[in-house]
Amino acid sequence: MTGRRLTGAVGALLPMLLAAAPALADDAGPPKLDSGDTAWMLASTALVLMMTVPGLALFYGGMVRKKNILATLMQCFVITCIVTLVWTVAGYSLAFTPGNTYVGDLSRFMLHGIADHIGKGNDTQAFVLESGIKDVAPLVTTIPESVYMMFQMTFAIITPALIVGAFADRMKFSALCIFMTLWSLLIYSPIAHWMWAPSGWSAQNGQLDFAGGTVVHINAGIAGLMCALVLGKRVGYGHENMAPYNLAYSVIGASLLWVGWFGFNAGSAVASNGRAGMAMAVTQIATAAAALGWMFAEWVAKGKPSVLGAISGAVAGLVAITPASGFVLPGSSIIIGVAAGVICFWAATSVKHVFGYDDSLDVFGVHCIGGIVGALLTGVFSYGPLSATDASPDGSPGSLNQLLIQCEGVIATLVYSGVGTLILLMITKMLVGLRVGEEEEREGLDLVLHGEQIF
Repeated sequence: MTGRRLTGAVGALLPMLLAAAPALADDAGPPKLDSGDTAWMLASTALVLMMTVPGLALFYGGMVRKKNILATLMQCFVITCIVTLVWTVAGYSLAFTPGNTYVGDLSRFMLHGIADHIGKGNDTQAFVLESGIKDVAPLVTTIPESVYMMFQMTFAIITPALIVGAFADRMKFSALCIFMTLWSLLIYSPIAHWMWAPSGWSAQNGQLDFAGGTVVHINAGIAGLMCALVLGKRVGYGHENMAPYNLAYSVIGASLLWVGWFGFNAGSAVASNGRAGMAMAVTQIATAAAALGWMFAEWVAKGKPSVLGAISGAVAGLVAITPASGFVLPGSSIIIGVAAGVICFWAATSVKHVFGYDDSLDVFGVHCIGGIVGALLTGVFSYGPLSATDASPDGSPGSLNQLLIQCEGVIATLVYSGVGTLILLMITKMLVGLRVGEEEEREGLDLVLHGEQIF
């Protein structure tokens, strides 16, 4: 009798349990904050910051002449400080809040609302509902928004710092401070919004840029070319010896960039997962392939493989794999690396000399050209299961259509950043001038601008 009653009770409850199952699943809500993902993103943020100071600072500082080393280090260091505050006040909000398809709004001005979730434990649901901002990228992940904001801040820092290499030895420090402030707000933040905010037009169009080939490298590279053209050649360019003062500094800087780049690329998975692991693997492989590609191309062309060539090739490989790192397989990364090494060698040597511009440390040849190579080859080699996006949930395997989408993003960035940079340079020139005088340039920026020098 008891057994029949129990069976009847279970039979009566079973339909109710089945009906409640979807509701229980819905109650799970959005993802919980994950301590493993958060720890990885904290580490990635520190790695990317290391790329600028000390990585890029030493890489560039070793390649200029002795009289300008401190000035070059100072430029990278101060840009880090300036962009930190610019990003805090408005840059992050313009880049990652919904706004429209071209730029965000100011709902995160002074990072307003970013701490609303603190004290709510591991549940992100209250944060999403109370913030009212459901279109900010970090809200769909398992890390706090504050960590995502900091991670993206390091990208915003290194991008304008890359431009420094194009006008090395000749820009006023006051001009640098004004120009970089304006450029970070009016050029970098909108382009970051295009690509990485869910409402951005590039993201909605299906463009693939995993970690910044377009947003960071093409953007900085074309801006660097504009700076080199507007400021003109260094005094004595083509006639005086302008060899790097200390390539040992540059090798150390390039090595720090290589290590830090794992935070740059693998960190862009915004989680400690398989995509981060693949991004790390292809970053290492492509970088090695590009360094060898540049080295052997230079060996054939000039008879000797140089240290400067090897480290420049490595950076070119890091640049080219950046947009592809979360979307391609290891075999494809070898092709991307070799192509970047050979093509960037050609751009940094033959192309620069043919057109006669003085891009002091090859920002355009390495970052813009390398970024273009990577962006386009991402469209060729993207692997479907790895390349799923909101615009293409099933992935975007390499195809002519994807290549055309990549081309559209590249062209838009070249035009917007190139023209915008030119306008900002003209504004800065009207305010404080752009370039130090000829005698000041000959004496060196260390002493003239900062009252210090290396003995």
